Amino acid sequence: MISNIFRIAGLNIRIVSVYGYVQELCRDYMIYNGQPDIEIFIKEEDIDNEIALQDRTEHESIKTKISRPYYESLAVYRKIAENIVAFDAFLIHGSCIAVDNKAYLFTAPSGTGKSTHTYLWRMLLKDRAVMVNDDKPIIRFCEGIPTVFGTPWNGKHRIGSNISVPLKAVCMIERSEANGISRVNAGDSFLSLVQQTYRPMEPEKVIRTLDMINALLKTVDIWKLRCNMSIEAASVAYDAMKG
Repeated sequence: MISNIFRIAGLNIRIVSVYGYVQELCRDYMIYNGQPDIEIFIKEEDIDNEIALQDRTEHESIKTKISRPYYESLAVYRKIAENIVAFDAFLIHGSCIAVDNKAYLFTAPSGTGKSTHTYLWRMLLKDRAVMVNDDKPIIRFCEGIPTVFGTPWNGKHRIGSNISVPLKAVCMIERSEANGISRVNAGDSFLSLVQQTYRPMEPEKVIRTLDMINALLKTVDIWKLRCNMSIEAASVAYDAMKG
């Protein structure tokens, strides 16, 4: 077994793994002292369960032969997502970018163009724009302020940073030939955010996660962006969302 402590979402997390892959994945988050807030222990059984879960959820046409160390990394982030709820935090599927120390989180079903859109922001805003996480950022309420944290699970292109940034806005993306953005009220956006959020297994943790989503909707601006994949889309979005 391999054991190290990592600081993720402002929490000290000890990861005890069977394989070294997840330890290397989290290398940029490693710390060398401190007491763990969360301890994650992985057994071969956890990896088997993750493989079985992926077999049930992945479409046959996109299944690939994936190594056990990779499945172990999925088991680790699942256990982290289950445990961080107790610390006022949850994991969300999205691409998050920071501009002038304000975070903008884009959510949408896979394949909609979240990563492409944040790439356009980096093209438009250049050094002012820093990627926080391109796939699985964590939102944590720090003294009541929703803050986005980078995580080691940052998408197939490994784009992200070990940083934390106050969340300015959440934007749901839809494909469109023309570019346009509008505010969305909390009631209309709640279900969309729930669908993109990791939902824990235990009922009380689910309730706490839903409470945090409701708190988020009351705290930050929520937008819907209908866009193509031109740099004009980034300009339209940023001009509106920066406030």
